[in-house]
Amino acid sequence: MDTDTTALFAPSIINGHTAKNRLSVAPMTRISATEDGRATERMTRYYERFARGGFGTVITEGIYTDQAFAQGYVHQPGMTDEVQANSWKPVVSALKAHGTLAIAQLMHAGAISQGNRFRDGTVGPSSIQPKGEQMAFYHGKDRYGLPSAMTEAQIADAISGFAESAGRATEIAGFDAIEIHGANGYLLDQFLTDYANTRTDHWGGTTENRVRLIVETLKAVRARVGARVPVGVRLSQGKVNDYHHKWAAAERDAEIIFGSLADAGVDFIHVTEFEAWRPAFVADGPSLMRLAKQHAPRAAILANGSLHDIARATAALNDGADIVTIGRGALANPDLPRRLADCAALDTFDPAILGPIADVKETELAM
Repeated sequence: MDTDTTALFAPSIINGHTAKNRLSVAPMTRISATEDGRATERMTRYYERFARGGFGTVITEGIYTDQAFAQGYVHQPGMTDEVQANSWKPVVSALKAHGTLAIAQLMHAGAISQGNRFRDGTVGPSSIQPKGEQMAFYHGKDRYGLPSAMTEAQIADAISGFAESAGRATEIAGFDAIEIHGANGYLLDQFLTDYANTRTDHWGGTTENRVRLIVETLKAVRARVGARVPVGVRLSQGKVNDYHHKWAAAERDAEIIFGSLADAGVDFIHVTEFEAWRPAFVADGPSLMRLAKQHAPRAAILANGSLHDIARATAALNDGADIVTIGRGALANPDLPRRLADCAALDTFDPAILGPIADVKETELAM
């Protein structure tokens, strides 16, 4: 390997919590919980491999936050009660045993839910059918249903669900930090997205209004977990049902969105693009990670998007990123940091890992 990876092994501090290196496992939905949303022994083994393999940080898959409309997938884990929270204890203990920072990602699926045991219908900012089709490898089929527009009471409940789940995640399960999922087309991103959010109240219209739900959720989580727990937000332009979406006002939107989170006291921002190093909007323009650092300079910036290319990962640290988060490369190489330290070759990702259903396979756990 010709790339100097030294910078990837420097520690990084997020609100007083130290990640031992700049390499993180990205959140990846693996639908391997029990039907009632409890983390399993298989999930513990799955996550521990990454910690044993040297990753400084592990971010969980999206964990649903309430017993109403939040759940997105069959066999998705939750954090809605003490039973679910307690089920995460072995996972967190396994991560911490290797000195790995454990971050719980909390998510509400909103209008693109395709498997919710609590409700038959879906909700979103507006009654607009989502683009695209449900994902077959998460047990989906056909088009997404038509959601109901959320009431003020339902919005308040959704915010409360994030906050209370964050409390359980840190106080019961023992997670070090919280990531609020505001990306990839899920509920908070639906409110941010112009074509999905046609509301005329203070939750819709301008970018400042459309980012309000993310900001209010951040504030509620912060109030619940306190000032010492790192709280971050994941953001993207593209979505699981609309890969090529771009923010309409381009860099001006980036300034408003990242600046609003900075003003609200966010500890880290996790940006994800298909290829993180690409210009976010126009040729030769800045990447999304650079814009995040520019408009939220006090926040740690986590960057995701095809950074299993180690030369790209190293270069990202000079383009606004403090930590790089790796998905496909981590599935193929759960010991990726150790391999880099030993100058060993990396394996190529095999998409068969995620088929026909994207649950955790026993063959992975033998890697």
